[in-house]
Amino acid sequence: MLNYLWGFMIIIGTIFAAFTGNLPSVTEAALDSAKEAVMLCITMIGVMSFWVGLMKIAERAGLIEGASKKLEPLLTFLFPSIPKDHKAREYISTNMIANFFGLGWAATPAGIKAMEELEKLEDERRKSPVLGKRGVPKGIANTEMCTFLIVNISSLQLIPINIIAYRTQYGSTNPTRIVGAAILATTVSTVVGVIFAWVMERVKKV
Repeated sequence: MLNYLWGFMIIIGTIFAAFTGNLPSVTEAALDSAKEAVMLCITMIGVMSFWVGLMKIAERAGLIEGASKKLEPLLTFLFPSIPKDHKAREYISTNMIANFFGLGWAATPAGIKAMEELEKLEDERRKSPVLGKRGVPKGIANTEMCTFLIVNISSLQLIPINIIAYRTQYGSTNPTRIVGAAILATTVSTVVGVIFAWVMERVKKV
C-alpha cells in the first residue's frame, strides 16, 4: 500500500512541477536528496556498527541474558498468556533491550522472530482442544502481538542513537542534547502504550 502511495505522490508532484515550470527544480532536488541519502547512510553505518558491535560483546559476555532475566517480571505482567519457557519471550526481551539502548535497527530482527514465535503459539492454541477457545482466526493479530507491537513502537530509549546520528549528519553542535527530551518522551509513550494494551485486554475479556 505504501508503495502505491509514494508512487502516486511522486507522479502527482512531477506532473504539477511540469505544468508550473518547476521541473528543473524537481530534478535538482532529487539529485541533492540522493547525495544526502548516501552521506546519511555512511554516517549511520559507522554509528550503528559501533553500537551493534557493543551489543554483540554484551551478548557474548552474558549481559543480555542477565538483562533478559531481569525483564521476566515485566514480561509476565505484559504477556501473562505466553508460557515462561517459550522462545517468544527471549526474542521479546532482546528486542526491548535493543530498543532501550536506541538500537532500533538492531531490534528489528528480534522483533520479527518474536512475531513469528507468537504466530506459532497461536497455531498451537487453534489446534489444542484446551486452548482452542483462546485462539483467534488465522491472519488476525492476537492480544500478545498487539501488545508487543505497541511496546516496540513506543519503546523507552535511554540513548536515541538514530536521532543522534541524524543530528550529527546535519551539523548539530550538540547532537546528544536530545537525550533528556527523548527519555522523557519515550517514557511517557511507553507508559501510555502499556496502559492502553492493559485496558484493551480487560475490555476484550468483558
